[in-house]
Amino acid sequence: MDNTANRPILTVLDDGHRCSTGRAAMTCHYKCGNACAQDAPNVSDNPYFGDVLGAAFSRRGLLRAGTVITAAGLASTALGAAPVAATSARTRAVPGHTPGLGFKPVPPNTLDQVTIPPGFVQDVVIRWGDPLFEGAPKFDLHNQTPSAQKQQFGYNNDFLGLMPLERGKKLMVINHEYTSDSIMFPDYDEENPTEQQVKTSWAAHGLSVVAVKEVSGSGNLKPIVGHPLNRRFHTRTEFELTGPVRGSKYVRTKEDPDGTTVLATLNNCAGGLTQWGTWLTGEENFNQYFANAESVTDPVEAARLARYGIVGGESQRKWERFDDRFDIAKEPNEPNRFGWIVEVDPYDPTSTPKKRTALGRFKHEAAQPRVTADGHVAVYMGDDERFDYFYKFVSAKKLATGTSRRARRHNATLLDEGTLYVAQFNGDSPPAEIDGTGTLPADEEFDGSGRWIPLVSGSESFIDGMNANEVLLFTRQAADRVGATKMDRPEDVEPSPKTGTVYIALTNNTDRGAAGKPGVDEANPRKANKSGHVIELVERQNDSGAKTFKWQIFLVCGDPDDPSTYFGGYDKSDVSPISCPDNVTFDPHGNLWISTDGNAIGSNDGLFGVAVEGDFRGRTKQFLTVPVGAETCGPHVDRRRVLVCVQHPGETDDATFENPGSSWPGGGSRVPRPAVVAVWKQDADR
Repeated sequence: MDNTANRPILTVLDDGHRCSTGRAAMTCHYKCGNACAQDAPNVSDNPYFGDVLGAAFSRRGLLRAGTVITAAGLASTALGAAPVAATSARTRAVPGHTPGLGFKPVPPNTLDQVTIPPGFVQDVVIRWGDPLFEGAPKFDLHNQTPSAQKQQFGYNNDFLGLMPLERGKKLMVINHEYTSDSIMFPDYDEENPTEQQVKTSWAAHGLSVVAVKEVSGSGNLKPIVGHPLNRRFHTRTEFELTGPVRGSKYVRTKEDPDGTTVLATLNNCAGGLTQWGTWLTGEENFNQYFANAESVTDPVEAARLARYGIVGGESQRKWERFDDRFDIAKEPNEPNRFGWIVEVDPYDPTSTPKKRTALGRFKHEAAQPRVTADGHVAVYMGDDERFDYFYKFVSAKKLATGTSRRARRHNATLLDEGTLYVAQFNGDSPPAEIDGTGTLPADEEFDGSGRWIPLVSGSESFIDGMNANEVLLFTRQAADRVGATKMDRPEDVEPSPKTGTVYIALTNNTDRGAAGKPGVDEANPRKANKSGHVIELVERQNDSGAKTFKWQIFLVCGDPDDPSTYFGGYDKSDVSPISCPDNVTFDPHGNLWISTDGNAIGSNDGLFGVAVEGDFRGRTKQFLTVPVGAETCGPHVDRRRVLVCVQHPGETDDATFENPGSSWPGGGSRVPRPAVVAVWKQDADR
């Protein structure tokens, strides 16, 4: 029976919001709380450093004049960093292909399926609702319960990591970022969700640890139901606050007067795997879950909430009706307990996951570690918001090698003390040459130098008027004060395991250059940036502990026929269109793989392989596309398989549970189910 005629239309559709990057309004509604329909929270007067200095202080101007500027440390940054490989506007096209990228590109399309290259096969590894534990009830769309969902694979899988187990088995770790309630539940009323629906959504958020086994004769993986390492983390799971903020007055609540234990991790987007065998996962758009910020009358506290996008009265999900934790009028500190990097030990099924407060609090997309030259650990992090910043944390302790009990105990506290930095990107071209159209400057590349500005180290704050705890809790406001560069939504980040070069996915920012908004700069060179770009960053002497770096834009994404696009200098007639880069990873050959989120050029989202070195540098090839309304997440690429998370299939503006926007993966008239997909080539490794 079709009940849609009697059901309220989504508020997001009533307000006329349409995302200019191709993302469905329903996705904006559920994924980020309509962030792009609101003013960006960064309203600070934080000028871009290169604009302040002007063209006379460009790198070439400094060298010609023989000038050394020491006040801001620019000279050491410009002259001392390791070189980034030069590119040119001259295009390259050569026969053949890069190892690992020998597939025939998938053309852009809008098919309701996972489309893969000829010669490859695919299968679903696990779907929303599939059992993880012995005795888990069979998935029943029409009778979803919190207790059942806690025993089943969660909703809207995002980050995916594959970790080693005994021969023929792997441990798969996955985020469940959010729920799409109106296409998830029958008879869902946006204004009046039932208690059972809300509590089932609580259980569908969070994380999963799933043991999987390799299927003989293929690249497929199958879950091992009941494996002792299988776990589900959800909104009633305990997470421990560790590091400097633990016990702070800002994180104490009625339920947790000591400020040490948080129930839930929320809106977990991307993540990373550590060199010591743990999993890092980032809490991103946590602001949308909290209600009644308008009840806060203290101007300092109100400004702190607003800087994270926490404003207004009732929340769109109405969780505050069923748990006071989500009502700021009743629990004003609860939002401060989210927005952290969470560390999980998947190999210990009794372990409590840790929220590592030394890494700062913001809308974390991901966290990727790399060992410094002297044995410490650097963790790179993006803050996924328009005009927000790119960060690095360097541990105070060195990484202990080996798997002894002593080494494990040491590494278990590695991320609890260190120095948190924010990045400043300085262009080397005169500002007049960065005109917002994407036209390359005279030196034929968007590039320059940069420095890491320290914010806090242990108990020492480097921000006047803010103590160390305040810097870590209100990190955005600390970074506002020091001249950090406002970026176009820095999302996932990945250091190349082959070269150490750090790749940053900047998804988009249609507000760039708009009236009253920050203008273009060389690191963010396009006005109304609908399709995003990818930056390469190389630190001084290729050391992740360095204080300076060089950078250049590797890809300026979009339709290759658009003159503003750039593909590492490669021939644009021989590349796939790509829009809104989101998650990134590397394959064993050293190629960069990019998944997309929101497509401003009219195709379904996809996964792309890109050569970063050699004659094919910049050649971008689409490996797959995902179904209607879906986002490509994950991904994982090894010699045997490609794994992607198909997130929010069928999330289209007119979709409901009764009238789904996609039938993937079941086909027919079935409700779509987010899932993990494996793709492999049976006859040979690529």
